[in-house]
Amino acid sequence: MRTIENKWMRAAIPALFIHCSIGTVYCWSLLKGNIANYIGRSNGEVEWAFSIAIFFLGMSAAFAGKIVEKDVHKSSLIAAVCFAGGMAGTGFFVQQKSLLGIFLSYGILMGIGCGIGYLSPVKTLMLWFNEQKGLATGIAIAGFGLAKVIASPIIEALLGATKADGTLVDPTKIYKLFYILAIAYFVMMIVGHLLLKKPEGWVEQGTKTKGASPLAIFKNKTFIGIWLMFFINITCGLALISQEKDILHFIGFEAIAIISSTTALFNAFGRLGLSAFADRLKDRNSIYKTIFIFCIAVTGITILANGINNAIAPLVIALLCVINAGYGGGFSNLPALLSDRFGMKTISAIHGLALSAWAFAGLSGNQLSAFILSRTQSYNDVLYVILALYTVALIISFVLVKPGKTEIE
Repeated sequence: MRTIENKWMRAAIPALFIHCSIGTVYCWSLLKGNIANYIGRSNGEVEWAFSIAIFFLGMSAAFAGKIVEKDVHKSSLIAAVCFAGGMAGTGFFVQQKSLLGIFLSYGILMGIGCGIGYLSPVKTLMLWFNEQKGLATGIAIAGFGLAKVIASPIIEALLGATKADGTLVDPTKIYKLFYILAIAYFVMMIVGHLLLKKPEGWVEQGTKTKGASPLAIFKNKTFIGIWLMFFINITCGLALISQEKDILHFIGFEAIAIISSTTALFNAFGRLGLSAFADRLKDRNSIYKTIFIFCIAVTGITILANGINNAIAPLVIALLCVINAGYGGGFSNLPALLSDRFGMKTISAIHGLALSAWAFAGLSGNQLSAFILSRTQSYNDVLYVILALYTVALIISFVLVKPGKTEIE
């Protein structure tokens, strides 16, 4: 009974506290318009704060892996300070109407807090849930995905009423909001930091590595394959998810909020359900193969039926739900797949390096669909590119990511 209690109190619950906090970075879409209005800048200029945050999320995870391996308490504390400090700093610089300050606070400081916070609980979870690694990481990473669903109504309530043109009745609430959130999330992350603890008596096991340096791991074909699969999955997911509201508006579908919540639930289901199901499989890479096959199928059917131009709402909604589920499942299945291939000894460092794919996909995903639409004004052309990329990812999953453990040369 004590072991079961410790699994949840020392791993799952603190991971949820941390991930449900840092996942709020995805609430930027709810805030950017009001920020742009308050500081007198365009939405496009303000949008870069989010892109910078995702880039630094991935890159900080890549470089902080060894810190997490050495001391999970230090890393989780750093994450709390950086994330909450960045949140408070964003409020201050919004108040000062400084776009550069917002880039530094929301983009860089919060991004670093997100990256280290994302990575910190993962190895501890897999150690406590050794036989259910997918379930454990799925719980935490589902928390990251659900953070926006949980925080959105709270943010809207704190921002208060809006005028007919969509601007806030009290514009000062936009920067005051960040101060409130900074305090709330700092408390949550500190609680997670204090509770997080590796199991006593744990002994390093798994594949021995011959030098887990970035140069060594990026020479390994298996790791390269996993990195590319992960990068393509995020790029394709963001390319479509970033256009979700516009696509629904284009087909004349009015209940956009309901569908947005539905796709968010599919995203969370993919994070938890697919990774938990992978615990029953001989090879976790089968999940990635399944994701790519389903995404190829639903994208291909939508193209053949000309579903967006013909406003076939059920097909378009199915497309968005499948892509969201695959997007989420790709995140949660990653650490367990890496542990299967490379062992647990340096999993935080290896997972962090793999998350560098997130950094580059965060810059390329949204811009990919925006670029295509600016040139062709055709959602079908976006789907053609996504279909091609998913096909490449499926080939990689068969050719490069072989079953069995491997050593880093």
